[in-house]
Amino acid sequence: MAARVDHLVTSGTFALDGGEWDVDNNVWIVGDDTEAIVIDAAHDADAIEAALNGRTLRAIVCTHAHNDHIDAAPALAAATGAPVLLHPDDLPLWKQTHPDRAPDGELADGQELEIAGTTLRVLHTPGHAPGAICLYAPGLGTVFTGDTLFRGGPGATGRSFSHFPTIVESIRDRLLTLPPETAVRTGHGDSTSIGTEAPHLDEWIARGH
Repeated sequence: MAARVDHLVTSGTFALDGGEWDVDNNVWIVGDDTEAIVIDAAHDADAIEAALNGRTLRAIVCTHAHNDHIDAAPALAAATGAPVLLHPDDLPLWKQTHPDRAPDGELADGQELEIAGTTLRVLHTPGHAPGAICLYAPGLGTVFTGDTLFRGGPGATGRSFSHFPTIVESIRDRLLTLPPETAVRTGHGDSTSIGTEAPHLDEWIARGH
């Protein structure tokens, strides 16, 4: 059975640098009827577990360690036995939310995760956060970008641990080189495509944020 992408939206709070904002997060589930991985366990472990519908969860992949993308990860891991995977450059952010519970494994640029006959390649895309990653699934014609690339531009870089020139470099060199028809499934909001976003790189640089 071919892998598919399931989508869940959960709601909660993003907190950083002393501020708090209400947010809706995209949770992506990639797999088939027997096994799956979760990309960004946000806010509601029970809802994510229910969406798995009895499938074996092989991994919980964190695109980065802002609290709104990882707050439900330990609870989901405890409920399913799945390991939590994070790029080590985001450990300082992780510890702000989960000081007493480390991730179970590390993600590295070029690493490949296999699920339901589909390969997902880790692309290290710092800028929004030092350890931000995207997951490229060529067999599904999609890339999961977390908060690195949205419809309309890069993720925010106005807070701690972020850097605008770095996120632009990540997007230009790691994402806009993907086939233009590649679907971009984001951490918040609507999906887009590489071909839709690529022509606007110079505009983003001119905006400078």
